[in-house]
Amino acid sequence: MTTNLTAQQASDVFRRPADRHIDVGNGSVAHRVVGEGPDVIFSHGWPVTSATFRGLLPHLVPHVRCHLIDLPGAGDSIFDRRITPSLTTHAEALRHVVDELDLERFGVVGHDSGGMIARLAFADDTRVHGWGLIDTEQPPKAHWRFSSFLRVRHIPRFEELLTRVANHRRLRRNTFVLGDCFHDKALLDGEFEEFNLRPLLDDPDRRWAAGEFGRNFDLDRFAEMSTCHRKMTAPVQLVWGEDDPFFPVEWTRRMMPEFAGPVALEVIPRGKLFVHEEFPEETATALLPAVSGAWQSDIAG
Repeated sequence: MTTNLTAQQASDVFRRPADRHIDVGNGSVAHRVVGEGPDVIFSHGWPVTSATFRGLLPHLVPHVRCHLIDLPGAGDSIFDRRITPSLTTHAEALRHVVDELDLERFGVVGHDSGGMIARLAFADDTRVHGWGLIDTEQPPKAHWRFSSFLRVRHIPRFEELLTRVANHRRLRRNTFVLGDCFHDKALLDGEFEEFNLRPLLDDPDRRWAAGEFGRNFDLDRFAEMSTCHRKMTAPVQLVWGEDDPFFPVEWTRRMMPEFAGPVALEVIPRGKLFVHEEFPEETATALLPAVSGAWQSDIAG
């Protein structure tokens, strides 16, 4: 098992075929595993893939075993147009993966809608020894920047428009497209484009699946996160971009008292929605005690 990775090697993990595919009844998720130590499940957001976590791997794999999942319709997952990509089915997929892998204890890392999906999947799961939530949904409702971004999902075949705009180098830098995802907008190019944007352009089925998830996204489920938080007794490390306009850090501070267990917040200066891609070392350093189970062990001791 690989326990040391350069940044280039971490990216190459996602250029190779997945280690395996796991049938979750709503397509088959792609599963990659790197590192040794306590198990950690990674839950990516929409419309990206598990490759969004590539920058974290060099800092995590010496300490934890990272299970990188491409949810149905994304990345290297196997599916057809009979699947239903949604918050509910993705949460069910994550639970199925953990059961299939027969994990007795594990940490969870979720980013963006992947953080909501992970909470829906595991909020009351006693096998979870720690959480890492990165710039993700906050109750009781969506901030106007998030809801305005999703408003275009009601346009027929909106995924075609989104794909064309996102794959246009100048247009994707617009504030109301992807321009507010990074402090350094140059990071919208290169590997971010390779792993997350170009596949939508090249593959009509993945483009369709991204559209279906957007259409099925239920904004009312933001309020449900408060119920999830009251069930989460394992330590929670929140990592936030100071300048995230979609999930403002002030709202994150307000939700912290909802968690049933210990909770901490790491705010990264200049970070935005994809703080873990722009500042991977700082993000990984903050996450590691919680998702490795070390924080819980300290509490128990």
